[in-house]
Amino acid sequence: MVAIDDEVIAAELQRIFSRPSLRIYTNPDVVGCEVGGVVKNVIAIASGMAGGMGFGDNTRATLITRGLAEMTRLGMAMGGQASTFAGLAGIGDLIATCSSTQSRNNMVGYELGQGKSIDEVTRGMTMVAEGVKSSPSVLDLARRHAVEMPITEQVVAVCHHGKNAAEALAALMQRSRKSELD
Repeated sequence: MVAIDDEVIAAELQRIFSRPSLRIYTNPDVVGCEVGGVVKNVIAIASGMAGGMGFGDNTRATLITRGLAEMTRLGMAMGGQASTFAGLAGIGDLIATCSSTQSRNNMVGYELGQGKSIDEVTRGMTMVAEGVKSSPSVLDLARRHAVEMPITEQVVAVCHHGKNAAEALAALMQRSRKSELD
């Protein structure tokens, strides 16, 4: 994805980077692409926690879908376009990051779901799981824009405030019932 709001530059970058085995798309929604690229890492931690706790594909699909809703609400509040989150920079990247065993964020979440503390998990890492570091900033943005992001709140609580994955799951499940479309 080349995210730039200048069509001429976007087309040139698309031409330069395209290869027979690499298809490049353009998107003028820079804000939406940036929000998607950050929030997907936070949601991948939550998805990994569910996997580490032994939950299956339905639970992870629910987290991914509700995470997409969080991502979309924040992105739109910041001026992004809803269609961006239905595309490669939204659901596409979110599915890949939440499903890949090579995703550092997913693997951090998996180990948290197995009961390890964030210190135990990160102590042995040589690479950075971006979602751990960016989750408080994402939550701060959500609060500044009056956007509800309950999954993100729980990831922050686990990664930065000593809550464990089981407590985070309980907090999500105890939220008031409502329609999916609210």
